[in-house]
Amino acid sequence: MEFEDIYRKYFRDVYRFSLSLTQDRALAEEVTQDTFFKAMKGLARFDWSKDIRAWLFTIARNSYYSHCRAQKRAISAEDLPQELPSGVRMEERLEDQESAFAIHQFLHTMAEPYKEVFTLRVLGELPFEKIGRLFDKSANWARVTFYRAKVQIIEHMEAMEHERDKL
Repeated sequence: MEFEDIYRKYFRDVYRFSLSLTQDRALAEEVTQDTFFKAMKGLARFDWSKDIRAWLFTIARNSYYSHCRAQKRAISAEDLPQELPSGVRMEERLEDQESAFAIHQFLHTMAEPYKEVFTLRVLGELPFEKIGRLFDKSANWARVTFYRAKVQIIEHMEAMEHERDKL
Protein backbone atom coordinates (compact mmCIF):
# COMPACT_ATOMS: atom_id res chain seq x y z
CA MET A 1 0.00 0.00 0.00
CA GLU A 2 1.34 3.43 -0.94
CA PHE A 3 1.76 6.07 1.74
CA GLU A 4 -0.67 8.40 -0.03
CA ASP A 5 -3.36 5.68 0.15
CA ILE A 6 -2.67 5.16 3.85
CA TYR A 7 -2.93 8.91 4.45
CA ARG A 8 -6.25 9.18 2.61
CA LYS A 9 -7.72 6.09 4.24
CA TYR A 10 -6.69 6.76 7.85
CA PHE A 11 -6.34 10.54 8.18
CA ARG A 12 -9.83 11.06 9.57
CA ASP A 13 -9.49 8.21 12.10
CA VAL A 14 -6.12 9.48 13.33
CA TYR A 15 -7.42 13.05 13.55
CA ARG A 16 -10.51 11.97 15.53
CA PHE A 17 -8.35 9.90 17.85
CA SER A 18 -5.94 12.82 18.32
CA LEU A 19 -8.81 15.21 18.97
CA SER A 20 -10.22 12.87 21.60
CA LEU A 21 -6.83 12.88 23.34
CA THR A 22 -6.13 16.59 23.09
CA GLN A 23 -9.60 18.20 23.14
CA ASP A 24 -7.99 20.95 21.07
CA ARG A 25 -8.40 21.17 17.28
CA ALA A 26 -5.10 22.90 16.60
CA LEU A 27 -3.15 20.47 18.76
CA ALA A 28 -5.01 17.51 17.22
CA GLU A 29 -3.99 18.74 13.77
CA GLU A 30 -0.38 19.05 14.94
CA VAL A 31 -0.40 15.56 16.47
CA THR A 32 -1.99 14.13 13.31
CA GLN A 33 0.61 15.78 11.08
CA ASP A 34 3.40 14.53 13.32
CA THR A 35 1.87 11.04 13.27
CA PHE A 36 1.86 10.81 9.48
CA PHE A 37 5.34 12.30 9.23
CA LYS A 38 6.67 9.64 11.61
CA ALA A 39 4.66 6.94 9.84
CA MET A 40 6.11 7.97 6.49
CA LYS A 41 9.64 7.73 7.93
CA GLY A 42 8.95 4.35 9.54
CA LEU A 43 6.78 2.73 6.88
CA ALA A 44 9.63 0.60 5.53
CA ARG A 45 9.98 -1.04 8.96
CA PHE A 46 6.24 -1.64 9.44
CA ASP A 47 5.19 -5.28 9.89
CA TRP A 48 2.32 -5.63 7.42
CA SER A 49 0.90 -8.60 9.33
CA LYS A 50 -0.18 -6.08 11.99
CA ASP A 51 -3.04 -3.57 11.94
CA ILE A 52 -1.84 -0.30 10.41
CA ARG A 53 -4.58 1.75 12.07
CA ALA A 54 -3.51 0.52 15.51
CA TRP A 55 0.09 1.37 14.59
CA LEU A 56 -0.96 4.90 13.58
CA PHE A 57 -2.92 5.32 16.82
CA THR A 58 0.15 4.27 18.77
CA ILE A 59 2.26 6.84 16.95
CA ALA A 60 -0.40 9.50 17.62
CA ARG A 61 -0.57 8.61 21.31
CA ASN A 62 3.21 8.78 21.62
CA SER A 63 3.32 12.09 19.76
CA TYR A 64 0.74 13.51 22.14
CA TYR A 65 2.67 12.23 25.16
CA SER A 66 5.83 13.83 23.78
CA HIS A 67 3.95 17.09 23.45
CA CYS A 68 2.70 16.76 27.04
CA ARG A 69 6.21 16.12 28.32
CA ALA A 70 7.42 19.15 26.42
CA GLN A 71 4.66 21.21 28.03
CA LYS A 72 5.45 19.59 31.41
CA ARG A 73 1.89 18.32 31.76
CA ALA A 74 1.61 15.24 33.94
CA ILE A 75 -0.37 12.24 32.77
CA SER A 76 -1.17 10.16 35.84
CA ALA A 77 -2.84 6.81 36.43
CA GLU A 78 -5.08 5.82 39.33
CA ASP A 79 -7.40 2.98 40.24
CA LEU A 80 -11.10 3.35 39.43
CA PRO A 81 -14.26 1.89 40.95
CA GLN A 82 -14.98 -1.65 39.85
CA GLU A 83 -18.78 -1.98 40.11
CA LEU A 84 -21.12 -0.75 37.40
CA PRO A 85 -24.31 1.04 38.50
CA SER A 86 -27.34 -0.74 37.08
CA GLY A 87 -29.85 0.57 34.59
CA VAL A 88 -27.58 2.96 32.66
CA ARG A 89 -26.86 2.47 28.97
CA MET A 90 -23.78 4.24 27.59
CA GLU A 91 -25.19 4.19 24.04
CA GLU A 92 -28.20 6.27 25.11
CA ARG A 93 -25.94 8.87 26.70
CA LEU A 94 -23.81 9.22 23.58
CA GLU A 95 -26.90 9.94 21.48
CA ASP A 96 -27.60 13.11 23.41
CA GLN A 97 -25.23 15.84 22.19
CA GLU A 98 -25.07 17.66 25.50
CA SER A 99 -24.24 14.46 27.33
CA ALA A 100 -21.71 13.55 24.64
CA PHE A 101 -19.95 16.88 25.16
CA ALA A 102 -19.94 16.35 28.93
CA ILE A 103 -18.53 12.86 28.40
CA HIS A 104 -15.77 14.25 26.17
CA GLN A 105 -14.94 16.89 28.75
CA PHE A 106 -14.74 14.28 31.49
CA LEU A 107 -12.83 11.88 29.24
CA HIS A 108 -10.14 14.54 28.84
CA THR A 109 -9.59 14.53 32.61
CA MET A 110 -9.50 10.75 33.04
CA ALA A 111 -6.35 8.93 34.04
CA GLU A 112 -4.43 6.70 31.67
CA PRO A 113 -4.79 3.96 30.50
CA TYR A 114 -8.57 4.25 31.05
CA LYS A 115 -8.90 7.33 28.89
CA GLU A 116 -7.00 5.84 25.98
CA VAL A 117 -8.61 2.40 26.12
CA PHE A 118 -12.07 3.99 26.15
CA THR A 119 -11.12 6.25 23.25
CA LEU A 120 -9.63 3.41 21.20
CA ARG A 121 -12.73 1.28 21.76
CA VAL A 122 -15.46 3.90 21.24
CA LEU A 123 -13.91 6.38 18.81
CA GLY A 124 -11.27 4.17 17.23
CA GLU A 125 -13.66 1.20 17.07
CA LEU A 126 -10.81 -1.20 17.80
CA PRO A 127 -11.52 -4.69 19.12
CA PHE A 128 -10.27 -5.56 22.60
CA GLU A 129 -7.65 -7.90 21.16
CA LYS A 130 -5.96 -5.06 19.26
CA ILE A 131 -6.23 -2.65 22.17
CA GLY A 132 -4.56 -5.24 24.39
CA ARG A 133 -1.77 -5.69 21.86
CA LEU A 134 -1.15 -1.92 21.76
CA PHE A 135 -0.42 -2.02 25.48
CA ASP A 136 1.33 -5.41 25.39
CA LYS A 137 -1.51 -6.79 27.52
CA SER A 138 -4.31 -9.31 27.04
CA ALA A 139 -7.72 -8.73 25.47
CA ASN A 140 -9.20 -9.40 28.90
CA TRP A 141 -7.08 -6.58 30.38
CA ALA A 142 -8.47 -4.26 27.68
CA ARG A 143 -12.05 -5.34 28.49
CA VAL A 144 -11.59 -4.73 32.22
CA THR A 145 -9.90 -1.37 31.65
CA PHE A 146 -12.68 -0.30 29.26
CA TYR A 147 -15.29 -1.43 31.78
CA ARG A 148 -13.65 0.58 34.56
CA ALA A 149 -13.45 3.67 32.34
CA LYS A 150 -17.11 3.25 31.48
CA VAL A 151 -17.98 2.98 35.18
CA GLN A 152 -16.16 6.21 35.93
CA ILE A 153 -17.95 8.04 33.10
CA ILE A 154 -21.35 6.71 34.15
CA GLU A 155 -20.80 7.71 37.77
CA HIS A 156 -19.72 11.19 36.68
CA MET A 157 -22.80 11.59 34.48
CA GLU A 158 -25.09 10.37 37.26
CA ALA A 159 -23.52 12.88 39.66
CA MET A 160 -24.08 15.66 37.11
CA GLU A 161 -27.73 14.63 36.72
CA HIS A 162 -28.16 14.54 40.49
CA GLU A 163 -26.74 18.08 40.76
CA ARG A 164 -29.05 19.25 37.96
CA ASP A 165 -32.05 17.73 39.73
CA LYS A 166 -31.20 19.68 42.90
CA LEU A 167 -31.56 22.98 41.04
